[in-house]
Amino acid sequence: MIEILVTLFILAIGLLGVVYLQFVGSFTNSESLNRSQSVLVAQQMSERLRASAAFSVTGDGLVVDNEYFDTDIYNFQNLSCTTGAQPYVCFCQTRPATIPNCNDNICSTSELAQFDAYELSCAAVITNPDVIISLTCEDNDTTDTQSCSVGSKHIVTLSWPVENWQNINRTLNAKCNVNQTNPHDCVSVDITL
Repeated sequence: MIEILVTLFILAIGLLGVVYLQFVGSFTNSESLNRSQSVLVAQQMSERLRASAAFSVTGDGLVVDNEYFDTDIYNFQNLSCTTGAQPYVCFCQTRPATIPNCNDNICSTSELAQFDAYELSCAAVITNPDVIISLTCEDNDTTDTQSCSVGSKHIVTLSWPVENWQNINRTLNAKCNVNQTNPHDCVSVDITL
């Protein structure tokens, strides 16, 4: 009888180890999924910026429409949800009427910026509803009318909140935590057109 109890005790300790590994694995998989999806969205945004760029009238090079730098067009800021559902369910399963349909119609550059921001916001929140997407510019010529002049660096950033796990503090990337009260992780891609 004692041998059976010792065997059960050893088996229970082994099973606890397996359960712990499953928990750690699921936590790590979630982090990996957030990062992988964000990398894909950042790459897609850089490709859309290159595709929508036009020759500048004030310099030799390409620029994108100023509408791309309007923060209200990202993360569904210009839309409202009456059901209180998750962003993907509320905004992405059916395209809102206020978003231009550039797949079936010819759009202006401003409408294309709105459409791209909407589609990229949907792609960002499909796996993590807390992802925030932003596009900023380090403008090298603030005297012209372009939000991001020829040769300036465009910065695509996707960030999401993270939690410390098992009282182990994360090493936070300062770039991901500007103006944040809670710890965030992020993916950032720099583009010069």
